[in-house]
Amino acid sequence: MNQTTKSNLSLNCPLWTALVTPFLADGEIDFISLEAIARDQADAGNGILLLGSTGEGLALSFDEQLSIVEYICGLSLAVPLMVAVGGYDLPAQLTWIKTCNRLPVQAYLLGSPLYAKPGPEGQFLWFSALLEQAKYPCMLYNVPSRSGVELDVNTLARLQQHHNCWALKEASGELEQFLRYRQACPELALYSGEDAMMPYLASAGAQGLVSVCANAWPEATRSYVELSLAAENQGLFPLWQNAIAPLFAVANPIPVKQLMFEQQVLSSPVLRPPLTHTELPDSQALVHQDQLISQWQAQRQGQASPS
Repeated sequence: MNQTTKSNLSLNCPLWTALVTPFLADGEIDFISLEAIARDQADAGNGILLLGSTGEGLALSFDEQLSIVEYICGLSLAVPLMVAVGGYDLPAQLTWIKTCNRLPVQAYLLGSPLYAKPGPEGQFLWFSALLEQAKYPCMLYNVPSRSGVELDVNTLARLQQHHNCWALKEASGELEQFLRYRQACPELALYSGEDAMMPYLASAGAQGLVSVCANAWPEATRSYVELSLAAENQGLFPLWQNAIAPLFAVANPIPVKQLMFEQQVLSSPVLRPPLTHTELPDSQALVHQDQLISQWQAQRQGQASPS
């Protein structure tokens, strides 16, 4: 384990929530809802990831991104904060990291460059530059469905030697790919980037989950992750797989924002173009699964309460 990770024990949390960015009906950032959902995550003990794809980071201007990070930092929450770094313009990403280096965040999520589809050496140069610029530990991100390219296993094995390379978020959806990373990169903490795969990946060595569904179910998702890590899978199937499925019926984060609106956690389900909540036909399945998860969590809490 590298020295940077050793000195940041707060990063060793099993659940990071890829926080949504709430918008008002006119498309402006809803900071009141943002504070409320961030505090809900902190109350559950979940780490917070800002401005990932679930947070619609690439649909925000630089100034809007910075306003969100500064606002959340100003809340002084007792959980670690991670900031996403994503795009295709390396100088712009380096500037973004340099700007965030002065803020009290704890980590960065480094995505593969979009659209360009670099090979192993191009990936190495990209991530090396970002790692070198970063002041805080970094979680690299393999998400070929969005970046268009798989993070090369041998490249990751080279990058793991960098003192700022702390972890990998693996979101290919392929157990075999996770196992290849696990074998080649024993020094990295591996996190599932797929909510539904957490029980499987926990058995293969995942240390936690970077989650979408935790936005709607902060406490219940933490229970789900803790049970997965403890290999206590009884009662998780098919409940959680069925609950997670409607959250990805259309492009993320459309369904989870709609559900949070139904829960009256968000003031509106509005997204930034090209995403729109109007692509979700109805929210009946979401509401039904929300009820089932709420019942499951209430039952767990009842079992944990002293008689």
